[in-house]
Parts: sequence; C-alpha cells; structure tokens
Amino acid sequence: MLTLYHAPLSRSSRIIWLLEELGAEYELRVVDIPRRDGSGAPDRSNPHPDKKVPALVDEGVLITESIAIVQHLTDRFPGARLGPALGDPRRGVYLSWLAYYAGVIEPVVNLEWAGLDNHPDLRRTFRSRVEMDRRILTALGNSPYLLGDTFSGADVLLASLGQFERRMLPAGAAVDAFLERCNGRPALARAMARDGG
Repeated sequence: MLTLYHAPLSRSSRIIWLLEELGAEYELRVVDIPRRDGSGAPDRSNPHPDKKVPALVDEGVLITESIAIVQHLTDRFPGARLGPALGDPRRGVYLSWLAYYAGVIEPVVNLEWAGLDNHPDLRRTFRSRVEMDRRILTALGNSPYLLGDTFSGADVLLASLGQFERRMLPAGAAVDAFLERCNGRPALARAMARDGG
C-alpha cells in the first residue's frame, strides 16, 4: 500500500493527481505544515525529515521530494505510461524535464516571487526567467505536452505550478492551451475532490 502524507492545497496535491492518473491504490494521511501566512506547524506524525510534503511511504520505504516521488511512481506503474521506461528513447528527455523542474523552474520562480531574481550569481546558477520561459515555450509551442503527444509525470509538475499561480509560467497561447488540456483531465478532478483543501 502507498501512503501519501499530504497537506491540502500544497505541493503534495500534485502527487494525488499523479496517483489518480496512475490508477494506484493509496491512502492519504493529512498532516499540518507551516504555511506562508504563518498558520500551521510542523507535524510530528509526518515522516518527512523536514516535516514538509509530499512524503510517500511505499512498502515501508520513505520517498520525499516531488521529483523523486514522480520518478518513483511513474517507474513503479509502467503500465500507465506516464514516464518512459529504461530503453525508451524519450527517457532522457523525461528525466531532463524532471531535473529541470527541480533545478531551474522552482528556484527561478521562487526567487522571482521573493524579489531576489536579479542577483547575477543566482541568474548564472539557475538561469533567468527569460531563458526558463523560452525553454518551456519552445517545448509547448511544438507539441501539446513536454514529451510531445504523450502526457507524463513531467506535465503534472509543470501544470501544477500554473494551477497554483498562472504567472509562474510563461504567458502565451501555447501555455494556456497546455494548462487547459491538463486541467480537463478526469484524474485531476478526482484528485481535487480528495485534496481536502
């Protein structure tokens, strides 16, 4: 049994969406987390070492951080075809988007959100918003999803950011259409019903 430690309307919401896309059986355990507005607190029942979410327990093994959980789950449920398997020529592109999301997209948008995005060392390390937007627009300008015609776990990550705050993704019709496609998925509707927020 999979157990997802979840705080409503947080980064763990996208993992509920992914679990629904995969058709996986899972249990939700709602935990408290500190929130930006000062509410909430670390929850002792949360196994995440930093008391954050998401945290997934799979047969007694703890997996934390969204990217690790997405890769683990898409590998664990290959029949759902939400992550290319080893040997698939799209595997490298898929892993690159997962790493790019964690290593570039999240830092760039969070630094911008905090007003810290103009420091030259940070821009050199993580890239600028212009470069990030160009990469996303190039991918989605050429195809409906990050891997072409195939929806994947990488799309769950990217779309969840736009669902949280549309301005965190590039402006334009290609991204609007991408979000509309993702937002219309039945698994997302099921996930939102279970989110509890």
